[in-house]
Amino acid sequence: MQIDVISDVVCPWCFIGKRNLEAALATWREQHPHEEAPQVNWLPFQLNPGLPESGMPRAQYVADKFGGPERAKEIYARVSKAGATAGIAFNFDGIVRQPNTINPHRLIHLAGEEDKQDAMVEALFHGYFLDQADLTSNDTLADIAAAAGLDREKVTAYLATDQDKPLIENGDHRARTIGVQGVPFFIVNQRYALSGAQPPEVLLDVMQKASEEVAAAPQ
Repeated sequence: MQIDVISDVVCPWCFIGKRNLEAALATWREQHPHEEAPQVNWLPFQLNPGLPESGMPRAQYVADKFGGPERAKEIYARVSKAGATAGIAFNFDGIVRQPNTINPHRLIHLAGEEDKQDAMVEALFHGYFLDQADLTSNDTLADIAAAAGLDREKVTAYLATDQDKPLIENGDHRARTIGVQGVPFFIVNQRYALSGAQPPEVLLDVMQKASEEVAAAPQ
């Protein structure tokens, strides 16, 4: 079974969606101990593709997006409550810079070549939302990648180039072409699609349907 997750690393609902997917996968493994675990692929989506690669001050971003800090607090209070349910202690007030995410997505792609995508995605979410890491800094990105198990020198050299930038841009365009307007967006076996940070039980139900469909298909 293949699960494609279209997401962005600065999307708090995507972090919550990851936790919900992990819970669904844990239950799946318990219920299907003799079956191969589903393969999860992380695909790019940029919430703010127009931002410069240097990003912008978070305070200005919040003001532009939500119309001011008070409205932002209301919205983030709801996200924080959902995050706490999923075991995530968001610290939105500590975030200083809103990044363009093409370089983080490049690292997710690079990590996928070493079967370390999940660790890279987790490290980026954790770095941004919990440690307030500046994802516009190549040094910071290299540190995060190293924590996820990638070679720091290799990552530093990679980030100094434009390698795979068109691939990420094309992936973002492809997601929008198939109708993705918000993330996270889950696609199971290229057959079932779910938008939003769905609860574990909803994800598990779709995984079960996909598995039954495969089992019933003519061999």
